[in-house]
Amino acid sequence: MESLASVVGLSRVAAGARVARLIDSGALRIIGIVHPSALGLRVAAHLSISVSGSARGTGQNIAALDSFPLVSVVAGRAAARRVRADAIAGSDAEQVTKMLLEVLEQLVQAPVELVVANHAMGLWELAALHLSHRPPQLPQAQLAIDALSALLDGLQGRLGGDEQSLRDGLAEIRMAFVQIHNAERARDASQGS
Repeated sequence: MESLASVVGLSRVAAGARVARLIDSGALRIIGIVHPSALGLRVAAHLSISVSGSARGTGQNIAALDSFPLVSVVAGRAAARRVRADAIAGSDAEQVTKMLLEVLEQLVQAPVELVVANHAMGLWELAALHLSHRPPQLPQAQLAIDALSALLDGLQGRLGGDEQSLRDGLAEIRMAFVQIHNAERARDASQGS
């Protein structure tokens, strides 16, 4: 709770109270998931899927397949239509090969702008990961943010309907970077005096 409190600029108690209200209202759910490898299952593929319709519906359809025990709908404005899924396979190499070929065929059929937007979202997630690390890894986060910015600037007008969401996400992650950077500087200054 301390990490969250410092990022949003609240006391630990105030942040905890807000999280409790969000949980009580149903707006926030905290879910623990066992990774398939803990059950002796090998993960054959990690998928991140952009959808044009309901991410929740797509996630439910994928979760109904036996080979996808771990499926999540990614939240947040910049990720509002994304589904993450882990495909598993037993020891049958033929099953793994078949599944991967099916995934590759689906990837070939996907519009390239969606695939590129998905990779751009991966850069956003990488920056968020480094910003949320304790202590924050600011140079690594900055590199991911700069890479996302360069990608969006270089492909301006070519990413279809996801472009504005990605630009909004870039603005959000930049703002988070500045807030965390300033909080770290203030903390360092207070420790130094």
